[in-house]
Amino acid sequence: MRSTIPLTAPLDELLDAAKSRYDVRFEPVSIAGDTLEVLQIADLEALIDRQVQAAGNGPVALPYWAKIWPAAMLLGHFLPHLGPGDGRSLLDLGAGIGVCGLFAARRGFKVLVTDIHPDALLFSKINILHNGLGDMADVARADFAADRLERRFDVVLGAEILYMEDAYRGLIKFLLAHVGLSGNAEVVLAKDFTRKASRFLGMADKEFSIAERVVGYKETGASGEPERRLCQIYRLRPRKHA
Repeated sequence: MRSTIPLTAPLDELLDAAKSRYDVRFEPVSIAGDTLEVLQIADLEALIDRQVQAAGNGPVALPYWAKIWPAAMLLGHFLPHLGPGDGRSLLDLGAGIGVCGLFAARRGFKVLVTDIHPDALLFSKINILHNGLGDMADVARADFAADRLERRFDVVLGAEILYMEDAYRGLIKFLLAHVGLSGNAEVVLAKDFTRKASRFLGMADKEFSIAERVVGYKETGASGEPERRLCQIYRLRPRKHA
């Protein structure tokens, strides 16, 4: 079992811990005219290949947390629609390496970046400190199927967190327990258009008013040519506030 490092450790110690586990590098990530340096696994595909080979016929715990999903990038581009941060609180749920939370913190939100994977939290904390956002953002473990953070947020963000149907009921309860009580508080979720979430929307509609926006983007396909894809962004407001 590998040892863990407290996330309160200095940046250089956190970075050493990440380097001891993975081949990593900082890469520039730009959203809406702003650029941050984000720590990433240098060759994620090679890592996955090694994990598959090492697992043999056994299960493979794929590092989904390490990928910057297109939905997370588009959610980052959507941040200006939420208005100025002005110190408002924001929860980045299932954040992976924390891209949405980082750009929200840069826009002036007070951010809590959460995930269930310890290495996701390690990378997120490194990214927060490396980009000088330690006063605006922090990290915490949060499993929306079971945990409660005992606080509410003006905005709750989540990119690609609707892929587990068995977790829908727990997710809705988590959102209701953590979205703020003011009339302006909201949940904003993004997902790839091809991932169906009609069951979640049917369940959530009982508790939230839901507005949907479809956003198009281009992504390099297997042929190397750009392919047009779609992402859905949902804005949810509790019905008792709507």
